[in-house]
Amino acid sequence: MPNVIEETWISVGLAWCLAYSQSQSTQSAPSAADISKATLTSWRASLCNHTLPTDKSWQTYLDTAEAVKAFFYKNDENGQEISRERSPGEISQCIKNNNLTDTRIGLIYGGVTRVKGYIFESANLQEIRGGSALLDRINLKDLRAIFEGEQFRDNNENVLLISDKLSQALIPQLIVYSTGGNILALCPEAHMTELTNAIEKRYAQETLTADACAVGEAFNPVELYAGLLSEKVLETPWEDDVIQHRQHNPILSAYFSLREGDSDASVKKAFYRRKNFGELVGRLTNQFNQRRNGTDSPLAVGRPSRRYPPMFETHPYLKRDDSDARSAIAEVKDLTDQPLTLSEPSARKRWVGQKTKREEQKTAWANYFCGEWTPTQNQKAGEAAFESWVSRFETFLAAHLDLRQKYDPDERILTSQGKLKSEVQKTREARSLHEIGASSKGSKGYVAYIYADGNNMGKYIRDTIHTPEAYRRFSQDVFDATEQSVYRAIAAHLHPYEYEPDAKSSRYKKGETGKVWIHPFEIVTIGGDDVLLIVPAQNAVEVAYKLGIEFENILLTDKKGYQLKEASPHRIHRYRPDQAAPSKCKLSTSSGVLITAANTPIYYANDLVTQLQKSAKQYRKQVNHPGGTVDLFVLKAVTMLSARINKFREQGLEKQPSKARHKLKLYGAPYTLHDLNGLIGTVKALKRSSFPKSQLYQLRSLLERGKRTAILNYRYFRVRLSSSDQALLREHFEEAWCKAETNDGNIAPWMTIKQSDNSSSDTDSRKETPTKASVTTYETIWRELVELLPFIELEPADETTNEPAPPATAPNQEATP
Repeated sequence: MPNVIEETWISVGLAWCLAYSQSQSTQSAPSAADISKATLTSWRASLCNHTLPTDKSWQTYLDTAEAVKAFFYKNDENGQEISRERSPGEISQCIKNNNLTDTRIGLIYGGVTRVKGYIFESANLQEIRGGSALLDRINLKDLRAIFEGEQFRDNNENVLLISDKLSQALIPQLIVYSTGGNILALCPEAHMTELTNAIEKRYAQETLTADACAVGEAFNPVELYAGLLSEKVLETPWEDDVIQHRQHNPILSAYFSLREGDSDASVKKAFYRRKNFGELVGRLTNQFNQRRNGTDSPLAVGRPSRRYPPMFETHPYLKRDDSDARSAIAEVKDLTDQPLTLSEPSARKRWVGQKTKREEQKTAWANYFCGEWTPTQNQKAGEAAFESWVSRFETFLAAHLDLRQKYDPDERILTSQGKLKSEVQKTREARSLHEIGASSKGSKGYVAYIYADGNNMGKYIRDTIHTPEAYRRFSQDVFDATEQSVYRAIAAHLHPYEYEPDAKSSRYKKGETGKVWIHPFEIVTIGGDDVLLIVPAQNAVEVAYKLGIEFENILLTDKKGYQLKEASPHRIHRYRPDQAAPSKCKLSTSSGVLITAANTPIYYANDLVTQLQKSAKQYRKQVNHPGGTVDLFVLKAVTMLSARINKFREQGLEKQPSKARHKLKLYGAPYTLHDLNGLIGTVKALKRSSFPKSQLYQLRSLLERGKRTAILNYRYFRVRLSSSDQALLREHFEEAWCKAETNDGNIAPWMTIKQSDNSSSDTDSRKETPTKASVTTYETIWRELVELLPFIELEPADETTNEPAPPATAPNQEATP
């Protein structure tokens, strides 16, 4: 943007709203009447090209917008915003001085809801991919295109789906943010209802079934920085009123997040932390949730509770879709061996999924069954109809030579200049989980789902983000960090794979060998701060670790304002806590990693990996850790679980021997990122040793026999190894994880957790001094070590050749109390 710099983006949007509103007003001052339609059109053309109008009339409105912000905020020497405390009287005078008494501007908030319900409605990867790509298209392109004048012409009826008036009333600089499936934007007050309806309609028009809603409300321009004000500004309850009445008004205390015993200074600080732009966003968020739930709002004049609800005929004599039980419109025979019955929403997903993966030779069926629906009609010249995340990944690699050389050192897919090779242009993307699973060297047929979500976002917004400019920067920072951390993690641990199609592949042609180089991963979705991707099982743990580390590093090195003032303590870590680097970033990610067979139903795997992600997030709160956490689980068979993962662990992997003052926890998950890195190193060390596999599994089965039995058998198996193998286990397992609490020895394969019977869940009691009422919990990572052995790959430099240990017979396996 040559002239419109990032710092003035919101001011330009505010100035446009002021100018547009006054040009449409019948009670405007004589000077405002000079804004002709031609002048407004000229201004809009300049702003859509990201250049500022140069005439004095425009500068007047821009100066007003800048003056409103400067009245409430100033920048320090580092460019950080510092708020100015203003009283209602001063705010009222500011409104009068800038002639804003009767001025209102709209603020709208909207987007898709129940995203996973739409994407995972079908169990077919092609339709999941298509649903994700279709939502990404709307979220990242179509909603922004509305503000750039796109009117989305309907080919069937030859009418504009967005009116000419609305199109001419919007500019790109009105958008505060539009990432993660939601949009927050300013708009002229007169067009709020039409704009919110257009946002909802765009989702319904393209997807037919995806839930979306949008809400809006008009505010005085100064409320963008002062927070909500009463109709009579001087009657707005202010800091003194909150201090005076909070003791007798629990609603007031809850609204400002006040605690009993807070000093007046703390109350004042909490008041100004609430009275800012975030208060407006919170109001719209509440309206959004009410509308999503079907509640009528008195503010939504002339709008039904839901604008465009999906309606489908369910006559008993109509044929049903194979996946979602809707009325079928198509029976396609050239996609699979068996005829495929599709409803219209499923047909659109399937067609978009094929287009995204460039299976153009098999999309002819959609030209008939999808009718006149042409979602690519509004694309710019040379722009891909649906850009996959793989294409964005390749664009990222083209700009980062070091990562490109690491990911594709032999230039199988990208040239030395970062350009895509023509011979792989239509074949390079994995088309099924079977193809991804085939690239796992030591664990063919297994894939891993990684679901990551941001931590501490709400608290950071509440404490730090107080202006629309800050909201815009924060949204873009988090989206950039999330997207780039995924690309960096993939580039660091994956490589192009030469896949030979077999009978399970859509590429297979009888009698032909046609090997192809593919990207062995699938990025299902990247939202604002959450990610769902599928990678080969052998690289999953390293990818999850790298993703969490890179997310924090990007925010710390490339962005501003995310540095923690105080480093986190070491006591929260179990792997060599004295060597743990302190967490320095205010934001982090919690991830779930599910390793499972490629033929595991996707909807089932998605449910399990979501449980793991929530478990990792809960563990982070439990140990009060600001950094990232990961929970992982290896599902060898679908029938392995009959309940939720936490119930399975609680009932099957936690034991308390009778008459014992201790508990046994037969697993170590979840992990901090530091612990996860240590776990990876320990698995590699165990893999380099000659520990017989039969003894590894035997020792795992002995864990539930009791603490002493497991210790005795571990010692017996370990001393029968060669001296070099024993040294490996001592260094990477016993000394790293299993140090005793009361002496210099270790209790391998166990670790100790001290927990009081009435300990609080939000405090870390790992190093508490034991008391008469305390219960000692012994946990072990041995189960994870054994399960992850096939799924963590040794680097060539790590591989060693050791002499096999002599066969051993386990000592007495009788449990000891």
